[in-house]
Amino acid sequence: MSPSLTTTNLREGLRDLRSPVTAGASSAPALLPERLGDPEFLREHGVRYAYATGAMANGIASEALVEAGAKAGLLSFFGAAGLPPARVEAAIDRLDKSLGGLPRGFNLIHSPSETDLENAVCDLYLRRGVRLVEASAFMGLTPAIVRYRLAGISRGADGRVTAPNKVVAKVSRVEVATKFLSPAEERLLREMAASNLLTSEQVALAAELPMAQDLTVEADSGGHTDNRPLVAMFPAMIALRDRLQAQHKFKNPARVGAAGGIATPDAAAAAYMMGAAYVLTGSVNQSCVESGSSDKVRAMLAAAGQADCIMAPAADMFELGVKVQVLKRGTMFAQRGAKLHEIWKAHDSIEAIPAAIKSQIEKDLFKATLEETWASTREFFLKRDPSQVERAEKEPKHKLALVFRSYLGQASRWANAGVPDRVLDYQVWCGPAMGAFNEWAQGSFLQAPENRTVAVVARNILYGAAVLTRAHFLRCQGVALDPETTRIEPLPAAELERLLD
Repeated sequence: MSPSLTTTNLREGLRDLRSPVTAGASSAPALLPERLGDPEFLREHGVRYAYATGAMANGIASEALVEAGAKAGLLSFFGAAGLPPARVEAAIDRLDKSLGGLPRGFNLIHSPSETDLENAVCDLYLRRGVRLVEASAFMGLTPAIVRYRLAGISRGADGRVTAPNKVVAKVSRVEVATKFLSPAEERLLREMAASNLLTSEQVALAAELPMAQDLTVEADSGGHTDNRPLVAMFPAMIALRDRLQAQHKFKNPARVGAAGGIATPDAAAAAYMMGAAYVLTGSVNQSCVESGSSDKVRAMLAAAGQADCIMAPAADMFELGVKVQVLKRGTMFAQRGAKLHEIWKAHDSIEAIPAAIKSQIEKDLFKATLEETWASTREFFLKRDPSQVERAEKEPKHKLALVFRSYLGQASRWANAGVPDRVLDYQVWCGPAMGAFNEWAQGSFLQAPENRTVAVVARNILYGAAVLTRAHFLRCQGVALDPETTRIEPLPAAELERLLD
């Protein structure tokens, strides 16, 4: 740094994103947040920023959250997972009316225990012309996601194969990523064609299209996660994409984005520097005022630290032993859910559970007898998926699983509704990113959850990431930067508008 260039001047220069900043013979170019990420992501999805908000289930990623994100230039997904098709269709109606042509997407979650529901949601999206889905929790390709992706596929006048329906696949395993970065398998295509789920034309054109146009690498996130570090996973996924692109030679190579642990400017900047086409946030958005969660949960999230997370049984994949990451602080859901899974593994029916254990969980968890809980669970599944009831009445262990799943499923809804006497049972999906955001926001106006909005949080993260990227350019040219120069503090909406709009 030259003697005349003070730390204050350099700090202010870095924050003026529209102008180059110089330090002696070194310089960093102008860099607005809309230049971060892949410009093709911006063009194809029609957004201002290479930044997405993920589809948190049970409507936590609410209509209001999607509306706020879309109007701020973000790509936002509605949290359709766990909701009945009628509720999802109501969200489609509202967002069609409120957003018009602004971009948005909806979640299509893999439901191995409720195949009929997965297919019904796919049918709904095809019928209503939903053109973008976030595919999550898939362990492989299913007829539903293949049917969605290939609907309307055609070859244009320029010879390119195009598909009107776009898929953003969220993955954390190479073997699953491989399936989404490749064409659908011939075996599956043949089976679907034989069942009249696909036409011969769709099968013929499918080989020229990856199953997902965008692949989100999901690291240590809330909800379904393998708890893997982004810095290890992401380069491997980029290399995988490049190998598969060289093999298949798609006209439009798939893009790779980053998620899990991203809730601060530093994390977003690091992801972009690794080559992320876009970043996707989750946990931090649940603490925003537009989320479909409750004020009680927002307060709990705003008090969380990075270590206040724990793995717990997943309601939708209970019998497979799959786990989700949830908030540990202020709730006993994880411990209680784990206990139910242990009881289920050890016993083949409700009647086989020892009386003392049965009495305890009825009192502490269900607040009803297991027989009463089965009666209400049976009514629920008769409306949602009658095949589950039919199976349960033949298989006592499956019946026990449905009863225990009822606790896990309702625990999220109790949290979203803020049910006062169920606080210890709240299931709040949360990853370490929440604690990182709270540490960054401490002492600022964003410390209070009532001040957190999706747009202000996103634009602060993007603005800070641009500043830090410019600082990195200077460091690479040998400029030593004082810590004060790169300290990013949250800015209110009016100041962000002055700097970015």
